[in-house]
Amino acid sequence: MFIALIAMGLFALSINKHQYQTLLQTPTRQTGVLASALVLALLWQIQAGILPQLSIHILGITAVTLTLGWHMGLLCSTLATLLSYFLGPMPIDNLWTFWLFTALLPVYLSYGLFLLCYHFLSRHFFVYIFVCAFLCGGLVAASKIIISALYYLSIGLYDWPVLVDNYIFYAVIMWFPEAMLNGMAITLLITYRPHWVKTFYDRDYLDK
Repeated sequence: MFIALIAMGLFALSINKHQYQTLLQTPTRQTGVLASALVLALLWQIQAGILPQLSIHILGITAVTLTLGWHMGLLCSTLATLLSYFLGPMPIDNLWTFWLFTALLPVYLSYGLFLLCYHFLSRHFFVYIFVCAFLCGGLVAASKIIISALYYLSIGLYDWPVLVDNYIFYAVIMWFPEAMLNGMAITLLITYRPHWVKTFYDRDYLDK
C-alpha cells in the first residue's frame, strides 16, 4: 500500500490543467501520446529474467520524456503500464511496483538529468544527443535496476548476493543497448521532426 501511495503521489504531481487541456484540444498530440504508450508497452513485453519480479528489459523512457516532456511522459508511461498489465501475465500485486519503478521514477530521473544538462552543460546539438539522450538513457536504465534491487532487499524478497548475481549485474550490460535505443530515437526525431521533441529548443541548440 505504501508503494501505491508513492506512485499515485508522483503521478498526481504531473497533473497540469493547461497540459491536459492542450492534449484534449490537439488530436495529433493525443496520437503521439497513445502511439508512444503502445511502443513502450510492446518494448516492455520483450523481457528476460530468472527470478520473479527481477525482469530485465529496455525502458525507452528517456526518449519519450525528452519528446513529450515530463507531464505527458508520466501520462504516457502510465498508459503503457496499463497496457502491459492487459497484454502480459502480470499479477495485480506487482502492478504498483511496476508502475513506480518502470514508469514513474525513470521519467523523473530522465527529466531531472535533462535539466542538469540544460543548466550546466553547453547547449549544443551533439550534447543533447550524446548526453541528454544517449548517456542519460543508459544511466536511467541502470538506476532503475539498482533502485528496484534496493527495494526488494528492503522488503526481504531477495538477499543481496542473489540480487547482485541475478539482477544488479545486468545494469552493467543493459545500459549500452538502452543508451543506443534512446540516442538513435532522439537523433532521428530531431533530424526529421524536431518540432515533435518538446525539450529540443531551436534557439538554444541550433541558433548559435
